[in-house]
Amino acid sequence: MTRNVTIKDIARAAEVSISTVSRTLNGSSAVAEAKRVRVLAAAERLGYEPNVAAQGLVRGRSMTIGVLTQDIASPFYSEVARGIDVGFAGSGYQPIFVNGHWQIQDESAAITALIRRQVDGLIILGGRLGDAQLADLHARFPLVLVGRRVAALGGACLSVDNVQGAFLATSHLIQLGHRRIGHVTGVSSQRDAVDRLEGYRLALAEAGLAFDARLVFEGDFSESAGIQAVEHWLGQGAALSAIFTANDQMAYGARLGLYRRGIRVPEDISLIGFDDLPASQFTLPPLTSVHQPLFEMGQQAARTVLHRLQTPDLPLTPPELPLSLSVRESVRYARPLPH
Repeated sequence: MTRNVTIKDIARAAEVSISTVSRTLNGSSAVAEAKRVRVLAAAERLGYEPNVAAQGLVRGRSMTIGVLTQDIASPFYSEVARGIDVGFAGSGYQPIFVNGHWQIQDESAAITALIRRQVDGLIILGGRLGDAQLADLHARFPLVLVGRRVAALGGACLSVDNVQGAFLATSHLIQLGHRRIGHVTGVSSQRDAVDRLEGYRLALAEAGLAFDARLVFEGDFSESAGIQAVEHWLGQGAALSAIFTANDQMAYGARLGLYRRGIRVPEDISLIGFDDLPASQFTLPPLTSVHQPLFEMGQQAARTVLHRLQTPDLPLTPPELPLSLSVRESVRYARPLPH
């Protein structure tokens, strides 16, 4: 096995002192141009690879950023994580991903583990940590919160208008003539689920349609919740012509539940999701969904942390993260419902 090239090897090859090599590679102080060129040429010729961890210790940084997700296997979080990874490319920083499993104790334990690893900053995706705990972390570290709003964090929060997104989806169905629209919510303790239910209700109210609690089923953002919602409504004999789910994964489950009952999408029931995951354009039929810029949110989260690390005194202005509706073949004009 070939041993690692050291700065001593470079000093010997460039015929300079070890301190000159160190200053050149770290860029910490001026070095004569002729010596600098010789050092860099020798480092390249020998295949020198710097010890990032050691350099970070010299600078007082670990060159790592902790990222708390809730479920790294989820297509929602994996798309955001992909954006984070790309956002740090070329910066010298590496993200460390941990799972919170939507449990406060797991989230707190994961954050503690990241802090013990001396990460230089934190990105937190959603979760259930309290506002006070997040504000305390924000005061201690460069921190970005994705998918939630906490007043004390100001511009360090990246989120979308979930009320408006749900309003868009429900209004689209109403414009197509649907009047009995089922809604599968997320967990009621999560802000985005509450906001999407509010957007659904606002669209109904604006159209002069009465809200019917029997057409709302509380899910948990999983595919199985979509199946359960369909079974619940059909078991109750509920008459509905469309379903709006609070995320795409529940829409996938609802589609399967309808298929198993011989109900066609969109001929019998129209279906809309939320998130516009990459897979949604390939479902049968392709799923209409509220588009969240998940990849871009991840990229922006990485850039915001870098901004705080490099220019901590400059105020942050949260960027606009607009939502749109990706209309595909899972919706159509309503057919008259049986009386």
